[in-house]
This record gives sequence, structure tokens and C-alpha cells, in this order.
Amino acid sequence: QVQLVESGGGSVQTGGSLRLSCAASGDIDDKYTMVWFRQAPGKEREGVALILKTMIKLYADSVKGRFTISLDNDKNTVYLQMNSLKPEDTAMYYCAARRGYSLTLQSEQYNYWGQGTQVTVSS
Repeated sequence: QVQLVESGGGSVQTGGSLRLSCAASGDIDDKYTMVWFRQAPGKEREGVALILKTMIKLYADSVKGRFTISLDNDKNTVYLQMNSLKPEDTAMYYCAARRGYSLTLQSEQYNYWGQGTQVTVSS
């Protein structure tokens, strides 16, 4: 089993920045994929950014150029630096993981999930 714990959410104004963290613990495989998802009320869960242990990254078009995902392998922690935030970025943000490498942002492909952290961007 793998446990994921997110932190760093909060409320900011348009144009502000936040940094989310997700600490992984437990039976962490040598190869894994970690993803940040988000879900706004009444909307489907959306994959935002993905990173492999090899540091390959993938972003959703909606956040390219504004969000940066990074990974500290020594700390088993993945980060999401969010800049130039917009009201439409308001959502619950979840960290997810799976064993092995994958370049998919589809939520059903991930079997380990954190509890989520709320991000609210006001205009």
C-alpha cells in the first residue's frame, strides 16, 4: 500500500500563486507515476500534471505555462507550483499514484489517492 498526503492548498486572488505538496509513504515501487488531479463542483475530475520517477512530465493544456510539477525522489514528495492562478483553477486538488510508468491523465488508471486539498481563486 502507498499513502499520499497533500498539503498547501488555500485561497488566493487572481494572479496569485500556490505550491501544493504530496508526500508518499509505504510500499513505494522503484518505478512509479504521480499525477495531480483536480475536481470542481459539478465537473469531472481532470488530470492537471503528471511526472514519472524519470522526471518526464506532462501537462494539461489548461495549465501549460502556469503550473510546474516537480519531484523530490529523496523525500518521495511531488510538488505542484501554480502561478498566474485564475478563478477557473478553483477546485479540490488530489495527488494520485500508480506503480510503473504511464503517460495517461485518466483518473481510473491510478489506484492510490490522497485526501485532497482545496484551492480557491477569487476574482
